[in-house]
Amino acid sequence: MNYDKVMDKLKSMANPKNVEVMARFGISPESNLGISVSDLRKLAKEVGKDHNLALELWHSGVRDACMLACLIDDPKKVSEKQLDVWVRDFNSWDVCDTCCGSLFDKVDFAYDKAFEWSSCNEEFVKRAGFALMAWLALHDKKSSDEKFVEFLSVIKRESVDDRNYVKKAVNWSLRQIGKRNVSLNKMAVDVAFDLQKSEYKSARWVGSDAFRELSSDKVRERLLGRKTEVA
Repeated sequence: MNYDKVMDKLKSMANPKNVEVMARFGISPESNLGISVSDLRKLAKEVGKDHNLALELWHSGVRDACMLACLIDDPKKVSEKQLDVWVRDFNSWDVCDTCCGSLFDKVDFAYDKAFEWSSCNEEFVKRAGFALMAWLALHDKKSSDEKFVEFLSVIKRESVDDRNYVKKAVNWSLRQIGKRNVSLNKMAVDVAFDLQKSEYKSARWVGSDAFRELSSDKVRERLLGRKTEVA
């Protein structure tokens, strides 16, 4: 399926009512066809992996085409330069999070980018850094605890950023790391406990919310019921 056919298909799937609903949840209505992620995933399976088509779709600037681009791109063909361009095009949390969890976390240099972007000032670039940490904690079953321990110090440092899309991603990454295994849970709970005593409101919120979930019986019981080490 070529670029024109894909764009025609996307336009035929447009749902203006969804655009209005999405706007209430902070998703930009600009260049938005209102197609759900589940429908875009179905289309991605139909299209198949296609790196060059993904690049064309991204450059369209249409939210739904960009989402589809990250679903069909081949992580083995993605360069650091491409990711640095794409991440600075983010203008909505849903595109950011979908790209990080469907493509960015599968490239060989994902951990490097998570560290790099977490220190950037741009709101969605910084969010991408922490969204990437969260997705790696969920999807990367092979990496050792050490990589995620390194993330915890970054989470603690950046928890003072009170911008909504940043602090929510910081919180998300802390919670996801803390649900990975018993050892990381203990370390994440300790970080969350410390953050609750911070002088910064955003850090206190990150800590309190994460502590509530990570110290819950539900999370503890689930973790104790499986191996505590990542294979």
